[in-house]
Amino acid sequence: MATLDLLRIKGSLPVVPQNAGLFISRGEGIHPTRVIGSYELIFVRQGRLGMFEGRRRFELGAGQTLLLWPRRKHGGTIPYPPDLSFYWIHFTLKSGAVKSRPASLFTVPQLATLRRPERLIELFRRFLDDQESGCLTPVNGACLIIQMLTEVSRNFKNTMHENSSSIVLASRAEDYIRTHFDKSISARDIARTLRCNPDYLGRIFHLAFDCTLTARLHQRRIQKAKSLLLDGKLNIDEIAQACGFNDTVFFRRIFERQCDITPLAFRKLYARIHVNTE
Repeated sequence: MATLDLLRIKGSLPVVPQNAGLFISRGEGIHPTRVIGSYELIFVRQGRLGMFEGRRRFELGAGQTLLLWPRRKHGGTIPYPPDLSFYWIHFTLKSGAVKSRPASLFTVPQLATLRRPERLIELFRRFLDDQESGCLTPVNGACLIIQMLTEVSRNFKNTMHENSSSIVLASRAEDYIRTHFDKSISARDIARTLRCNPDYLGRIFHLAFDCTLTARLHQRRIQKAKSLLLDGKLNIDEIAQACGFNDTVFFRRIFERQCDITPLAFRKLYARIHVNTE
């Protein structure tokens, strides 16, 4: 039997992974004030998080990221609210990896609002699942962190053009979806609420967020469904209703289309996760 050829890729990645987790608030406490020797990427899944770094103050909401730099004092500015949850990950960069010239591979903003937060959530879940199962290698971890930073970097490129009234309207539609996705609403309902033409809103929304209003509505619903599946307190029918789906069969179809996995299989696959509450 002939021996198969192996592709061997040499070299090293610029990122050195450390550890990561999912913080879930108990409605008490505040982020500790400290100075650490690594970068920390924070991604708020739900609620609001108040932070400072040096003299800068930040208030993050759902779908926003904050990149904290090593050897800079940072900490919380407000107590943890009871509905807060956020992912966090620590990493370092090898010498020479940080570039300020145009030769940089990509640029990561310190504060960002993601258009596709579910992409980053999936990367965090993969990192945490490998971390908890003991199969996270330095190369695998570094690749996942680079993908995370690339997702945040995409926002930096797009925000260069966010200064028109159409972008403001698209952002209002995004905000409405974020706060009303669990209701029985459609793209036409959103346009009616914002008092604009449905076709026009759909066109500018697609330009701003690279997806349709309906697709974004489904993304938000499935994002919430994933959280409820991992929580484990509701059955599939109850989760479908809680996320704005009136039909459980339709919910299963949309979930599997977006995730390439059934809701029950997702619950079993991602049952292991590192959660901290303080």
